[in-house]
Amino acid sequence: MFLNANPTLVAIVAGVVVIGVLIFVHELGHFLAAKAVGIAVLRFSFGLGPRTPIGIQVGETDYCLSWIPFGGFVKMAGAEEFEEGAVSELEGGLAARVAQIPRERTFDAKPLWARIVVILAGVAMNAAFALALYIGVARVYGESYDPTLTVGVVDTTAIPMGAAGLRSLRPGDRIVRVDGDSVGTWGDVQSALLSAPGPRITIEVAGRSARVLLDVGRGLETRDSLVAALQAAHAAVAGQVTPGQPAARAGLEAGDTIVAAGGSPVASWEAMVGVIEKSAGKPLALEVRRGGRSLALTVTPQATHVTDADGERRTVGRIGIALRFPVRRLGWWGSVREGTAQTGRAAGLILFTVKGLFTGQVPLKDVGGPIAVGQASGQFVRLGLDAFLAFVALFSINLAILNLLPIPVLDGGHFVFLVIEGVRGRPLSLAQRQRLTQIGFFILVGIMALAVGNDVLRLFK
Repeated sequence: MFLNANPTLVAIVAGVVVIGVLIFVHELGHFLAAKAVGIAVLRFSFGLGPRTPIGIQVGETDYCLSWIPFGGFVKMAGAEEFEEGAVSELEGGLAARVAQIPRERTFDAKPLWARIVVILAGVAMNAAFALALYIGVARVYGESYDPTLTVGVVDTTAIPMGAAGLRSLRPGDRIVRVDGDSVGTWGDVQSALLSAPGPRITIEVAGRSARVLLDVGRGLETRDSLVAALQAAHAAVAGQVTPGQPAARAGLEAGDTIVAAGGSPVASWEAMVGVIEKSAGKPLALEVRRGGRSLALTVTPQATHVTDADGERRTVGRIGIALRFPVRRLGWWGSVREGTAQTGRAAGLILFTVKGLFTGQVPLKDVGGPIAVGQASGQFVRLGLDAFLAFVALFSINLAILNLLPIPVLDGGHFVFLVIEGVRGRPLSLAQRQRLTQIGFFILVGIMALAVGNDVLRLFK
């Protein structure tokens, strides 16, 4: 019933759940670590700013909701750079209560190792939560895999330097070995290309004596481009149709086979995608086969901005359909391996994106805020619980990595302060820490303003 509700309502509720759960997990990490090393925790809050009337006092800790609906915090006694100024206001101004706490139970009185543990505990908890979710999803839902080994498309625009040999591959070619090792799924092909130890990679094709030779480096971006350039062949069958997207609105259903698009026959999923991508914002006629009968549908692909492997931005059409692959059931050990691999891939994706923001490969207008999180949450919750939980795990990794950025106010900034203290043998002065923390606060506010501004601009596009 909930999934059939207004999409905006679904997005709001799903976004609140995602952000709320991940804030709780992050702050719970700080809270448990602080308690474990004997630091007094004065407040455990959802949100920033002054406390709302909603909350409860248990012992020395006030568990509450605060008025500014961004983030949250665990207020520990004795984190001196927080006791006054902008950050103190964000945390509700608890300086008066700090004076009542014995010196030995304050943050700054603890040894350096204990303070580092407390600072990094939130990030560690988010990473552990993501890992647990990925393992749980793999155990309950299994691992989907692409059984095809047939080449569908070689994207010549994505071929990296040294990989010109890919141009010799043709649609219909079946890959049987990569670097001498047999492959059984398309995932095996991609993993072999990504993890090949040397710069030279060989691909063997059924029925062809000559091997395809690739002379590429070991860089992550080069290997990612290599994988992106080589696409498998699939039948043009809509395995999944996202509710509320153009395909669903046009009447397309899961299991439908698209036999023609724009008046031209399509022999594969890749050919169909090519036609759809070129039709952004324009009505497109589809001929569909469903249960032995033909249907004529009209869909208008939604204009979507994407970034190619070479960093070039372009606009393509999307209609909200996806392939559906077979599922392999996993035992506990297989689930742990798959969950760990998924966590690593998620971390790599986030790091690649963060690097792109700093190098200009990813434009700042792609930065999203709470509205974007809500929209994405709503879309994933409609795809099913497994897709939604995987999104929560990805966002948890995102939160962990962003919190490690060396910006005062964030955990990474506090960690830098502690590293400086360890190197110098004494901490920065209170005035220096407060000044840097205030700068970090304004940087964070600027980032939040950018993200919210981008969200608002997207709403009016």
